[in-house]
Order: sequence, then C-alpha cells, then structure tokens
Amino acid sequence: MPPTHPQAPEGQEPLTRPQAPEGPDEGAEPVPPTHPQTPARPQAPEEQEPLTHAQAPAQPQASVGTDETGEPGGPGEPGPAVGAGGGPGRGGGDGARSRGRAGWARRAWDVWRRPSLRRPKRIALVLALVLLLPPLAAGVALRVNYAGDPAAGTQTRNRDALWLGHAWVDGRKRDADVEVLARRLRATGIRDLYVHAGPLEHDGTLPETAYPRARWLIRAVHRELPGVRVQAWLGDALASEGPHGMRLERAATRDAVVRSTRQILTAGFDGAHFDLEPLHSGDRNYLALLDDLRRVTRARGVPLSVAAHQIDPLPAANSVRGTLTGHPKWWSQAFFGQVARRVDQIAVMTYDTALPLESLFGGYVAQQTSLALEVTPESTDLLMGLPFFHEDDMSHHENAETVEAAVRGTRLGLSRTDRTRARFGVALYVDFAAREEDWTAYREGWVG
Repeated sequence: MPPTHPQAPEGQEPLTRPQAPEGPDEGAEPVPPTHPQTPARPQAPEEQEPLTHAQAPAQPQASVGTDETGEPGGPGEPGPAVGAGGGPGRGGGDGARSRGRAGWARRAWDVWRRPSLRRPKRIALVLALVLLLPPLAAGVALRVNYAGDPAAGTQTRNRDALWLGHAWVDGRKRDADVEVLARRLRATGIRDLYVHAGPLEHDGTLPETAYPRARWLIRAVHRELPGVRVQAWLGDALASEGPHGMRLERAATRDAVVRSTRQILTAGFDGAHFDLEPLHSGDRNYLALLDDLRRVTRARGVPLSVAAHQIDPLPAANSVRGTLTGHPKWWSQAFFGQVARRVDQIAVMTYDTALPLESLFGGYVAQQTSLALEVTPESTDLLMGLPFFHEDDMSHHENAETVEAAVRGTRLGLSRTDRTRARFGVALYVDFAAREEDWTAYREGWVG
C-alpha cells in the first residue's frame, strides 16, 4: 500500500497517503496524506470512498462575434473590426508587422554570431546538457526497464494485502458489507487486511474510542474468510519536517507506541501495521522503535508490518532532493534493508512518483522491486504497493500510475531479480477509492 501526509483527526481515515472522504456515509474520511485535500467530486458507486479532485474552473462565457466554427456572427471571439488588416480598406497592417518581425530576427541572429559570445554560448550549451541529459537518460532507462515479458510463475504467492478504511471499525459497516468484501476477496491472493484503527496521538497513545467495532470486524472476517488476518493499521505524522507531529527521538513517545500496540493486540487484532510519515532515511529512533515492537509481536505470535518509503533510484538523489526541497523522498537501499530485517512484512508505497507516462511508472516499479528484493531477507514478506486510488495532481497522475503498469512492473522486477522468491506479494491501496477496473487489473495481471 509513496510527500508528507498529515494524519486525520480521530475517527477519520489516516492521511498518510492520498485518501479522501469514505463513501456516502457521514464522518467521511479525508484524502490520504500525500495529496492535499480538495473539494469532493461527484459520488462514486456504493462501497467506495472516492478521492477528491480540485474543482475545474467554469468555462468563461463566450462573447458574441463568431460562431462555434470561428465564423463571424455567433458566440465566441469577437469578429474582426472594420479597418483591420487583411481586406479592403484595412491598410496593410499585417505586412508591416511581418517586416518588423523579420528585421528583429535578423538582428538577433547577427548578435548571436558575434565572436565575443563564443565562450558564453559554449557555457550555455554545457549547462543545457547538464540539466537535460540526466532526466532524458533516466527516462530512457525506465522505459527500457519496462520492456520484455514477465517470467512464468511470477504471480501471486497468496501473501497479498489490502488497506481498509476506518469505516470498518467505527460503526459504519455491517455484516452485509463484510459479506460483499468476502465475495470479492475469495479466489484472490489476499491474506492480510490492514484496517485503519488510529491515528495515534502525537504522544504515542491510542484512544480506545478510535476502534469501537474492532472485535465485531475481526470475528466477522474470521467467519467469512478463514485464514485471513486482520491487522491494526496505526500511523501518525512525524515532526521530521516541521514543529508538529510525533517525535520519535523522545523515549517516552516510543514507549507509549509500544503500549498502544499491546492495547490493540489485546483488542483481538492479528498483527500491527505501522505507517509513520515523513520518515527520513537513516532514522535510528525508528529502528529502535521497531526493535521494541518486534519483542511485543513475537511474544504474541503475530506479525509486525510496516509501510515503507521508496528506495533511492539514483546515487545521492535523495540528498539532492532533500537539499532543494527540504523533503527527502526516498530511503537508501541500506536503510530499507535495516528496516526489513526488523519486521515480518514490509510494503513499499510505490505510487506518488510524479511520472507522467504509464511506461515510465511501470519501469520505475520494476526498478523498485529489484532494489527491494536485493536487501529484503527471505524470512520477511516483501509487498509492492498497487495504486487503487484515482487522483490527478503534481505527485500522482492516474493515467500513468495504473494498477496494470504496477503489476507488470512488479512481475518484471521479480523475474529479473528473484523469480522464485516465496515470501512476496502486492498490497492494494485502498479499498474505499478502488474502481472495478483496478480489481480487474489485479485479478487478470497478478492472480491469473
């Protein structure tokens, strides 16, 4: 199940990645944290909680002057005024303007050819190459990475996961909803449900009022889907890039998170799944927290799972981005491996890449899959995120970041790096924003 995503207030969906109001019910859930919230668009079909789009500005009223074909007399741009150049009595204004433009172009060319500008021109050319060649080379590399055919057998290992919204534990869902969910998930590879039960408070505590219907949901899922685990999805916004949020450097806060985990497992959940953002690469306090959490989950015999940032695709790319924007996006491959060795499951948030083309996104997912496989121990489940949501903004282009491209990229990366890896799967983000086409692409491309 890829910008900093502020957490939702109590009883609402987490804002750790793009989310939005959930379905037609009251208490709608906000858009996940990577995408700023915007006015809601028209309602999606029942059982979905659509993400929102910025509202498109209204089309300006056409002025009278031309018709729809541009001919004078209808709505549109004003027609030509009497006396304008181009016809009888219009004075030949267009010809004068053309001669002026030609003269300006000749003067500019003469200046450009001056010997005194030879050195500045070379410097400009070098700068242009420095700025343009790396992105072009990266684009070509990603496109090549998306080429070829996935190897046979690179499909579900029945270790997939699905992120579920807060409505499943706050009273908005009923037995009929669980039955519908069960019918959809049967005959797929989904083994784990990450159900939003938070968010955590900034001090690490978790109000029990945040998940009043948890026991009902767990019993219902176990009844309808034997063998499927219901994990508590807990998260919060970290104060890593601003004054507000959880501070992992405080030992008291980490201790409170551990107590909240014991609390959630006592409520009956089958595991704990954490999504803390923005989490910078190399955070030693996060690693210390995972060590403490692992002792708790092992003692209970349940999995510890985390949502992970993407891996630095180029050497020093994360450092450069962090310096320029103040928001480091990626983890180093070494840090990713350190996290993977401390958990039972690690799910890579492969979306929110800002890539404009489906082929580039698919190639990027293939690269991320290979990088993650190289450092994830075989004892840890590695899951690659699939974007089951639809938005169009600077970080996510829905026509590029498709489920089909993500599945194909995942299979290509698996084929090239570790085709027989058993503890591997995909994680679907998120139930309330998914469309039927997303489920179809998952079933046809991954389940087989």
